[in-house]
Amino acid sequence: MSSEIPFYMRVRYGDTDQMGVVYYANYLYWFEVGRTEFCRFHGKSYSQWEAEGIFLPVVEAHCRYKHPARYEDEIAIFTKVGELKAGSMTFECRIERKADGRHLAAGWTRHAFVDRTGKIVRGDNPLRRWIESFGG
Repeated sequence: MSSEIPFYMRVRYGDTDQMGVVYYANYLYWFEVGRTEFCRFHGKSYSQWEAEGIFLPVVEAHCRYKHPARYEDEIAIFTKVGELKAGSMTFECRIERKADGRHLAAGWTRHAFVDRTGKIVRGDNPLRRWIESFGG
């Protein structure tokens, strides 16, 4: 839907397991880093959405692992908006090793639009309008 926004970071020692590769759950954490930076890049942080009464809990996640990342690899996290529905949205993420462009993992997270009480907000809301404003 929208163009991908890259964010770069280095794999920390604590991100790896006993075999010296990145622990699988850290990729989902990096998806969060990617979508947080995606929002910042477009001018709004998660805390600003929350101040406006819109929250984005993860309701579903998927990750496909292709190649391992290792300690000190610099990685690129590419994030874009995928599907945009009345009560939810999807962020699509792809992670590559910066040095050689090797595709490490890809996936997505689906988020419900909810208010402060946890009730789903369907249709028009400030976050949805914001995404639509930049072609998301």
